Amino acid sequence: MSGWARPLLLLLAGACGLALLGYGVYFDRQRRNAPDFQRKLRQKRRKEREKAKEHDVELCEMKNIGRVREFFLQEVQLGEHWLSKGEHKKSVEHLTNAISVCAQPHQLLQILHNTLPPQVFEMLMQRVPYAKQCDTQNWTQYSS
Repeated sequence: MSGWARPLLLLLAGACGLALLGYGVYFDRQRRNAPDFQRKLRQKRRKEREKAKEHDVELCEMKNIGRVREFFLQEVQLGEHWLSKGEHKKSVEHLTNAISVCAQPHQLLQILHNTLPPQVFEMLMQRVPYAKQCDTQNWTQYSS
């Protein structure tokens, strides 16, 4: 490169960065000054609080053993349903819920290892919340 090309590139990169920053500031100001911004923000936060309350109620119901058993079966069925439809992410989400309330998760994981496609089982192993807490020797038998 010649002696003037490098400063020109730096100047051009700086100008692009400044334009990007200006673009972000301008549209953030427009968004915040929108008449319905505060209303939408309050509605969004209200929905999040309601969803959190529903989740807390669901957890309180989990103290009943019959309800836990019912929840377990429902989650396994939903996992199978979504798996049959090809929706692997939804399936893994429901199977993770079933594992989290299962009394014997290691046995359930062995069954799932034998029945699930390898890529789905791998996704499941990444989502299991306590997989990192267990020693790796117990989990490597499922991964191989």
